[in-house]
Amino acid sequence: MAEQVNIRSFFTPNISSMGGNLASKTRGDRVIWGIVVILTLISLLVVYSSTGSLAYKYSKSTESYLFKQFGFIILGVLVIYFAHRVNYTIYSRVASILFVASIFLLIYTYFFGVKLNEGTRWIKLPVINMTFQTSDMAKLALFMYLSRQLSRKQNVIKDFKKGFLPIIVPVAIICLLIAPSNLSTSLLIAGTSIMLMFIGRVSTRHLLITIGLAMIPIAILFTVAVSTYDKKEQRAKDLPALFSVGRVPTWIGRIQSFMYSKKEDVNEKQYQINQAKIAIASGGWKGLGPGNSRARNFLPHSYSDFIYAIILEEYGLLGGVFIVFIYLLFLYRCIRLYRKCPYAFGAFLALALSFMLVIQAIANMGVNVNIFPNTGVTLPLISMGGSSFLFTCLSIGIILSVARNVEQLEGEKEVISQ
Repeated sequence: MAEQVNIRSFFTPNISSMGGNLASKTRGDRVIWGIVVILTLISLLVVYSSTGSLAYKYSKSTESYLFKQFGFIILGVLVIYFAHRVNYTIYSRVASILFVASIFLLIYTYFFGVKLNEGTRWIKLPVINMTFQTSDMAKLALFMYLSRQLSRKQNVIKDFKKGFLPIIVPVAIICLLIAPSNLSTSLLIAGTSIMLMFIGRVSTRHLLITIGLAMIPIAILFTVAVSTYDKKEQRAKDLPALFSVGRVPTWIGRIQSFMYSKKEDVNEKQYQINQAKIAIASGGWKGLGPGNSRARNFLPHSYSDFIYAIILEEYGLLGGVFIVFIYLLFLYRCIRLYRKCPYAFGAFLALALSFMLVIQAIANMGVNVNIFPNTGVTLPLISMGGSSFLFTCLSIGIILSVARNVEQLEGEKEVISQ
């Protein structure tokens, strides 16, 4: 497969076609469009239900957060629409520029960004006074660049110097820049990249060596977490000076909370997980019904990191399974798109972005049901809006751009065959 280079314009349809109705302008995978509609409607319901304590804290009405989320959804749908109208090969051309820009933004964020809990993840945009998480742009730029590299290096993909290094080095740079302030996002990016490289025919031996090297610091963190936890007194001990810098204590604390979650914690590190468990247990099979959550008054970040627990409480296990099904359906449609796309860049790009979103969703849901340590990642298209929500919409728009071009090529083939 090779890159598509025949580009008539940034926007494929001509001006006369813009007079048609919205349905005629909206192309791409109809199932993915339907998934967007379903998840955003669920988002409206759950965000409205889960922001009661937040509204009380800031002396606002819950309706204000409902309208805010509705505004983000409208803006997000517009982002999807315009992104899907752009010929996806344009993203290949700007991938290198965005990748370099994201490196500078991450460095700037580390030194001058908004600091919270010993981590600097955001920069504040002037005029609109909105915080912007630079890791969201960085991972999108990385997967564009990675898809471009994989499509261009297929002839030498098994070679270490010519094939592997030009692909793994950009991944390592982005992950190392994000890790100090957001380790969970860094690990999700690394995992998604490894999966994409495996599908892109990168040498399995090279990948296994990379995974082995990456597991060393993770193993050290788990070892320190176990050795600095007093099982008898059920409390964390003081950390050695080497592990008391930056967000390392936070990482170790989350590992300890996860590993010893069945025990009472006098330091209340497991408060979030315990409240999530209460919410899930209260929901049962059918749930308490829309707007009837009780855990929203006690569960921190119930509108973002732990919104899936609210879904399980209000809509029960059946509602939770439905959410899992929707994300898996989205992944299936994107894999189907990968197999149908005749051009390498588009195929890899659609697969990379779908992996990123679905793995993030699985991580969020896994944290809520205590399968994974607390990560702080949101549930795509459902958690309360912000820069992460808009970048999720941009990713889906790019996927639909690939789908639209595949649909157009299939239509041309049908015309030729007739």
